[in-house]
Amino acid sequence: MLFTQKLNDNADFQRLYRRGAFCPLGAALIYVMPNRLPYNRLGITAGKKIGNAVKRNRAKRIIRAAYSAAELQMPIGIDIVVVARSQLPEQKSDILTQSFCTRGVRHCQGVSSGEIPCTLNPKAAPRKRSPQKKSREQK
Repeated sequence: MLFTQKLNDNADFQRLYRRGAFCPLGAALIYVMPNRLPYNRLGITAGKKIGNAVKRNRAKRIIRAAYSAAELQMPIGIDIVVVARSQLPEQKSDILTQSFCTRGVRHCQGVSSGEIPCTLNPKAAPRKRSPQKKSREQK
């Protein structure tokens, strides 16, 4: 990957889940947000719902291949998190590559130019904690 580094920090993933603009790509979902850096950062998640380790690694390989095919068309200076869905390991890699090169690139360009706003995602907002019960010492 030419203009891309890995996104490893959990806080960055959580920030993208909460405030990033998301777009479904069929068997994957992407979250995008500007990062004000001279390079892109890519994070990939494949949870246990996808299957065993072999299926999760195949899903990650398919996502990396699709991103590599579309990287030259992507704007510079964005964070991207791609979340694999359960049907991704069973499908051919060409399907995700084609949707990433069309819808994914268009979505990333829209976020980078400001046409698509990055707002707080109400589903990913942190839940309010209930007041703590009084301990025995306070009673």
